[in-house]
Amino acid sequence: MRLIFITLLALALATAVGLGSTYMTATRGTDLGTLTIGAWTARPKSGTSEVDPYSRASIARSGELPVGTGDGIAFTATTDDKKKPLDGRCDVVVSGVTPAARFWTLTLFDRKGHLVANSLQRYGFTSQEIVRGSDGGFEIRVAARSRAGNWLPTGGIERYALMLRLYDTPVGVATRTQRDAPMPSISTVNCP
Repeated sequence: MRLIFITLLALALATAVGLGSTYMTATRGTDLGTLTIGAWTARPKSGTSEVDPYSRASIARSGELPVGTGDGIAFTATTDDKKKPLDGRCDVVVSGVTPAARFWTLTLFDRKGHLVANSLQRYGFTSQEIVRGSDGGFEIRVAARSRAGNWLPTGGIERYALMLRLYDTPVGVATRTQRDAPMPSISTVNCP
């Protein structure tokens, strides 16, 4: 009787650990095959047939349509360059240049992957509409209140994510460093 009880307890524990770890990897993803440059993280293989099973489960759960390898790559940031979480009540500056790409978009999402509602109905910028400096660089203010220049409203939400999609770009699986792909910096400059 004792052997049956111990066996059932071990099976229940193994099931709980297995289901828990599967849930965690399907909701939060893994670091398998990730490319991290500064605060930006991408999974270059997520749009290929070589995607790892954990990323595949995460994609199936979220319903996200990954950018195919031949089309480009998508980078996500949930923190600034100093690892401080992006807070919609603060002023965050995304500045610099992007890697070589024919076209890019920068979009603001809540932590569930939905666009953030705002009165301007501005959800992001594209490489064709951004106002640039004379050196070709740009500065985007991500803030709850109106700012001059390139302003992306947060709606005052507490946490958000930025997604930078690069289309028709050489950045991909072989990219490893900031020198290979110069990513924009993200800094929190004013936080009440």
